[in-house]
Amino acid sequence: MNGILEPRRVNSPLAAAVARPKAMADESSLQRDVQALLDIEAIKRLKHAYFRGLDSANLELLATLFHPDVQVHFVGGDYEWRLSGREQYVETIAANFNAEVVAQHTGNHPEITILSPTEAEGIWYLHDDFYDMAKMLFTTGSAFYHDRYEKVDGRWLIRSTRYQRHYELVTPLAQVPNFTVRYLARHGRAVPKA
Repeated sequence: MNGILEPRRVNSPLAAAVARPKAMADESSLQRDVQALLDIEAIKRLKHAYFRGLDSANLELLATLFHPDVQVHFVGGDYEWRLSGREQYVETIAANFNAEVVAQHTGNHPEITILSPTEAEGIWYLHDDFYDMAKMLFTTGSAFYHDRYEKVDGRWLIRSTRYQRHYELVTPLAQVPNFTVRYLARHGRAVPKA
């Protein structure tokens, strides 16, 4: 045989001792790479749960996704949210994703970078539709979320999140659309009648 397809044989104790650290280094590198992939997948699942919790106003779920000291800064065409802390963020979502709203937020094309075993950052492409029947407005638009994540007690949490709209289109509604189902009408916070 020409040796090209044959495994390399280590015949001497010295050659075996030299080969062992390289194999251990390769295994260690592989373990780091696998852990990075597991962390990236966990962060994707975290952000997907965020979008599900947001549009369903599942406040209990949302509270499990944010770091207690989460920082939020969202800038739209006619709004700016600057929020500090999990409780303020969850309460703001409860007030805005209420029984008079239909919402759909999708986050796509994640770009996640693991910075350390307990820190990561991510960019997500947002597209959303938001019907507000109390104000009779339909808003649609896009943005890029810029998130920071922190691993606490083995779980990734959203440590900070921000976006500035790339575009936003707000259209007055002449009448309430003919929705056949409105999840938040049953599960969102009731809005006091003026």
